Amino acid sequence: MNKKEISEIKKRFTKTKCSITRLCGCYVDAEKNKRLTLKEAFLGLPEEEMFKYIDIFRKTLSGSLGRTLMNMEFPTEQETAEDGTQRFLMKLVESRLQDEELLEQFYDKVIESYQYPENYFIILVHDAYDIPKITTDGVENFDASEYVYDYVLCSICPVKLTKPGLCYNAETNHIQDRIRDWLVQPPELGFLFPAFNDRNMDIHGLLYYSKNADELDLSVTENLLGCQMPLPAKSQKETFNAIVEESLGLDCEYEVVKSIHENLNQMVEENKENPEPLTLDRADMSRLLKNSGVEEEKIETFESRYDETVGEKETLIASNISNTRKFEVRTPDVTVQVNPERTDLVETKIIDGVPCLVIEINDLVEVNGIQIVASGLSGE
Repeated sequence: MNKKEISEIKKRFTKTKCSITRLCGCYVDAEKNKRLTLKEAFLGLPEEEMFKYIDIFRKTLSGSLGRTLMNMEFPTEQETAEDGTQRFLMKLVESRLQDEELLEQFYDKVIESYQYPENYFIILVHDAYDIPKITTDGVENFDASEYVYDYVLCSICPVKLTKPGLCYNAETNHIQDRIRDWLVQPPELGFLFPAFNDRNMDIHGLLYYSKNADELDLSVTENLLGCQMPLPAKSQKETFNAIVEESLGLDCEYEVVKSIHENLNQMVEENKENPEPLTLDRADMSRLLKNSGVEEEKIETFESRYDETVGEKETLIASNISNTRKFEVRTPDVTVQVNPERTDLVETKIIDGVPCLVIEINDLVEVNGIQIVASGLSGE
């Protein structure tokens, strides 16, 4: 799914467009006991409750692709095996959440896979989206709809006890101890199945949500969903940096790394209007290094290390390994941050036999928030 397709589904979660047929849920305590299960006609809920659920659903489709939102595909065995995860999820969709036995099995699978030490609330909804045709001028034509997108959305939300404190009781006109309630928090993770690719059902994939982009739940992705977990955003950057350092060795110099940074950011900028995030495979990475002045021998080493650590056919998302907001140079004692568009202001020089970082400055220089005279930096 790309940004436009995610946005199209997300727009369903409004008071006027919402067509969710059924809401089911299971409240699980810290000992993994089911304390409550519920089954509701969603549009029959009180308006205040409906809006709070809608906020949760929208949050489950929030963030950026490649970080909090990840497209995942099912391995072939999960689609062909009788007890495959994809086949099980398809049964949920086809049942429209009316099969109580299937629901109980789903809750059990979540409880078994989700290693959360406190209370949480599993929310599962079904929707049937009558997909409108898009005219040549970008207008939705609901009268020309040809397909229906049947899907389920799952949100798993922590439930936490509110903090103790004092509150005002309007009935008694007194300040008193506040009653502590168990409050449902925004979702920690969730998924949309099937995926909505090319504006239609794609039963071979799903969209996964994780609030923490740097810590994906391996047990949930592999055991509950049966999908291979991609490298988290932080791990992608750390892996790329490590491969570059190891491959370049003594040639991992400032100017080369700066060139890699600039070329990578340029690629991200050129892809800015594309709803699909820019992904780079091994060949793309090799071209990036070549364009940054890396020797052929070092590139071959990089390719070998890439296959070993990332995978020959795996890709990295450019926005996860680049930083378009800052260019940073760090030593054990000093950190310098530079506007990425002005990396030309920083260079390295040997002064009196000592390698130095030289920064060009203008008349606007501040030290601890105090503007100083730039000429005073000369030491004369």
